[in-house]
Amino acid sequence: MRLSRIHTPQTLITGSTVQLADDAAHYVGKVLRLRAGEMLALFNGNDGEHLCKIVGVEKKGVIVQLVSVVQNSSDPALPIYLGLGLSRGERMDYAIQKATEAGVSSITPLLTERCEVKLKGERVDNRLSHWNRIAISASEQSGRCIVPTLETPVTLQEWLVRERCGVSFVLDHRGSQGYPGAINPAAVTLLVGPEGGLSDEEVVQATRHSFQSVRLGPRVLRTETAPVIAIALAHYLWGDFRV
Repeated sequence: MRLSRIHTPQTLITGSTVQLADDAAHYVGKVLRLRAGEMLALFNGNDGEHLCKIVGVEKKGVIVQLVSVVQNSSDPALPIYLGLGLSRGERMDYAIQKATEAGVSSITPLLTERCEVKLKGERVDNRLSHWNRIAISASEQSGRCIVPTLETPVTLQEWLVRERCGVSFVLDHRGSQGYPGAINPAAVTLLVGPEGGLSDEEVVQATRHSFQSVRLGPRVLRTETAPVIAIALAHYLWGDFRV
């Protein structure tokens, strides 16, 4: 039986006994219905992954003992930073979930010319909390210990002028070149447009900021599909699967 993996913001120290935070305790006790004596894995993004034994399931919470550190090699070897045009509802959710599984390091939602989503005030915080929960759940499922960072939405222009390392690519189905093969980047930054794509001027702006225009094949990909394929290909060439 597969070991359940749970994210918690708490500090994890081998040998210690901790009461799980409310969200984690609810999931362990009410959703998974685990009982005392059963094992699970905890991670917080900083202290690695810990094998834990449940020592108590009570009304006030779930108590676990941290038994040992688990070796984990699921976090991405290559940092990949994604700038993603804001899309509606499930499409944005899917892109964040699958980009996390594919091995992205951070995601910045971008306000672009053709965005149909408008976020202001409290809605920004609500959406960020929602997206972060999706990234946490995808990290639990995919074996990651480090949850990708969900940045506050900014305009494309604000994002383009930020300092970057490694190489940068803007996905453009009208381009003629794929990923370059003979490079060894320290990091990769990807720019993907929203549902309506990036405008011609936005692609030009990106290239003026040292983004290389790339095409991921002969077919036009949806905004929620393109980043997943782009991340997987980048890891194949330069990251997790580099020979």
